[in-house]
Amino acid sequence: MNDTQLLRYSRHILLDELGVEGQGTLLSSRALIVGAGGLGSPVALYLGSAGVGRITVVDDDRVDATNLQRQIAHTLARVGQYKAHSVQQAVAAINPDVEVLAVTTRADAAVLDEQVQQADVVLDCTDNFATRQLINQACVKHRKPLVSGAAIRFDGQVTVYDPRQSSSPCYACVFPPTETVQEAQCATMGVFAPLVGIVGTVQAAEALKLLCGIGQALTGRLLMLDARNMDWHHVRVARHPSCPVCGGAPA
Repeated sequence: MNDTQLLRYSRHILLDELGVEGQGTLLSSRALIVGAGGLGSPVALYLGSAGVGRITVVDDDRVDATNLQRQIAHTLARVGQYKAHSVQQAVAAINPDVEVLAVTTRADAAVLDEQVQQADVVLDCTDNFATRQLINQACVKHRKPLVSGAAIRFDGQVTVYDPRQSSSPCYACVFPPTETVQEAQCATMGVFAPLVGIVGTVQAAEALKLLCGIGQALTGRLLMLDARNMDWHHVRVARHPSCPVCGGAPA
């Protein structure tokens, strides 16, 4: 690190769990964010400000005025732009040393297979069940840790699926792809603006911990928030013995 970086990241370097070595790890790390909306905004801003060296953002949607109530990476001036490009500009304004790659094609199986294998950590910031399943399949295939977040109305949840660990479930263990799921859309159900910030910030924290090997990740624990009462609780989740994706057996 140069003198400018030592100053920029000094508050991280002061942490015994991080230090110069940990910050160096972040600077050489690669994160993949799928979804540049309510969850992807705080995730990208915190990973960028923390100095994750390369961040790839995948989202084929464009910024709309209705997004600005909660999607803090975007501005009124960028309405109509691709969200991935808007996030790219937002991170560059905070930390121009971070390389942000914007992918504005749909996150289909081929795109995810290519992008996941290049990442050190993957963050699912989408609101689409089918896409979540595709992200999970790619992470299991390439043995990449996945930080999954969700938020609707006043309810949020975060967990980590880590196929590098023999005891970790995958997303399909907890939410089987064969289930019929009624999609919950912000446009019809609403979402409390700070909720996506809270959930996204926790996702960013889990990703940074995973990259640096700090503390205990949320692997095997589904953390849930009722923001009406600011009530946090978690449930244990385990591998499903007949999971069609990870097979319920060590990868």
